[in-house]
Amino acid sequence: MRLFRLIPLYMALALGANAAIAADVETLEPLRDGTLKRLILHKEPKPAKTIEFQLEDDGGVGTLEDYAGKFVLINFWATWCAPCRKEMPQIAELQEEFGGDKFQVLTLATGRNSPAGIKKFFDENGIENLPRHQDPKQVAAREFGVLALPITVILNPEGQEIARLIGDAEWNSDSAKAIISTLVGAES
Repeated sequence: MRLFRLIPLYMALALGANAAIAADVETLEPLRDGTLKRLILHKEPKPAKTIEFQLEDDGGVGTLEDYAGKFVLINFWATWCAPCRKEMPQIAELQEEFGGDKFQVLTLATGRNSPAGIKKFFDENGIENLPRHQDPKQVAAREFGVLALPITVILNPEGQEIARLIGDAEWNSDSAKAIISTLVGAES
């Protein structure tokens, strides 16, 4: 009998959580401008994925659980992809400004990308603050439904996908910074 009295409480909590998610989308929607207009904001977070990827410099295997509790911007890219190469320095700027306890950029070089080629590209562009992780067999890319590059996915601190952008974007734009600032500020 006591269980039936708790049902309204659980329903209220669930509905309140869904309202909070909708409010987040409503808050973020007007911040999308320029190339960030293509950022798809999910009304409901998509379930968390379990993926593994190769850490830079043969450092072993990493997982998304390593980023638990943070908003994560995952950028699927390749050294041979011109739009990927164009946006990577901008993504580094985003990491420079917001990276920390609440936000982290995770770059995953998908497919055939030599560690030396990735390092050379990062060095030539002065990128020192982003990980050079790899997804050589495209397992993580397949799990996230990546069919073309670049693809950028934003995860909430629970590891659920809340947004996705297909193609390159101006990640150092005021719009991108406002979106990330709003996300990390909402967690305060």
